[in-house]
Amino acid sequence: MSRARPEPMQVVKQRRDAALLALAGRVPYIRFLNISFDRRGDELTGVLNFDDKLIGNPHLPALHGGVTAAFLEVTSIITLSWSVLWEDVETGALTLDALEAGKLPRMPKTIDFTVDYLRSGLPRDAYARAHVTRSGRRYASVRAETWQDNHARPIAQAHAHFMMPRSEV
Repeated sequence: MSRARPEPMQVVKQRRDAALLALAGRVPYIRFLNISFDRRGDELTGVLNFDDKLIGNPHLPALHGGVTAAFLEVTSIITLSWSVLWEDVETGALTLDALEAGKLPRMPKTIDFTVDYLRSGLPRDAYARAHVTRSGRRYASVRAETWQDNHARPIAQAHAHFMMPRSEV
């Protein structure tokens, strides 16, 4: 019994990148805030690219608290959606043709979202990572944190609960 030949790594990477772009491209607010995602294997890091429109208090200057919360929520939702899609992307069940046709599952819906602001966000790029602590058929729990220059000094952290979309049969 022979094994099937594995796909070339560049094909897998291309499918991963296309899936992530399609996922993030579905949310116009991600483009408005200029958030991008850096993917290393199955781990995502959100990048909030600095722009003057993100300043809430020009006297400090500091990032707007709503922008910080939105950045954490977007990173949580995309990370949760990515974790759900990961197996389909890896096995090839989600093809590039399906991605181009926009055939992605629906996004999770926020049930509650709590942010702890730890320090002021400075006028520079920020980074965020989310960790799915529980994911079931109906419900998921995620925690996230954002930092700027030093990962050990987060500017905010969040805890969220999401209602998972029903699978289409």
